[in-house]
Amino acid sequence: MTADLAAWRAYSTVHTQLAAHLSRELTRATGLSEADYQVLDALLDAPGGRMRALELRWVLQWEKSRLSHQVGRMAKRGLLGRESCAEDARGWDIALTPEGREAAARARQVRDDSVRRLVLDALGPDRLAGLEETAALLSARLERAAEEDPSCRAARAEVFPGAPSVD
Repeated sequence: MTADLAAWRAYSTVHTQLAAHLSRELTRATGLSEADYQVLDALLDAPGGRMRALELRWVLQWEKSRLSHQVGRMAKRGLLGRESCAEDARGWDIALTPEGREAAARARQVRDDSVRRLVLDALGPDRLAGLEETAALLSARLERAAEEDPSCRAARAEVFPGAPSVD
């Protein structure tokens, strides 16, 4: 195995381990699943705690059926509501309920504390700066790759009509 592929595999392995550990800690502390957290966290930052279902799918990079099932389960638990979209009568907004907002804030605090203890404190400022630089580089590469993919380009145009393409 080449050194570059060994580095990738090491990163991939630790990413999987970290994601599993963070998920277990979150569930133990809040009773929320990782999928619950992802939805709640995305909505917590959205204006008014609400987002069009189509936009939420884009942010989470989920399939329509996955989001639909997840939102249905969370709505039954009182964390979310589905509301008609004001801009598009065919679309739906997904909105945090007061209980959902409280759960999201609590879960974010648990996640932030875990990440600080397991990652940020271990890496220190210099490695964190390198991590941020690496993330920005990869994000830009992924944006270009998405722009070159016709199905991804079409999906993006549907979610963000009139948005400029990535050059």
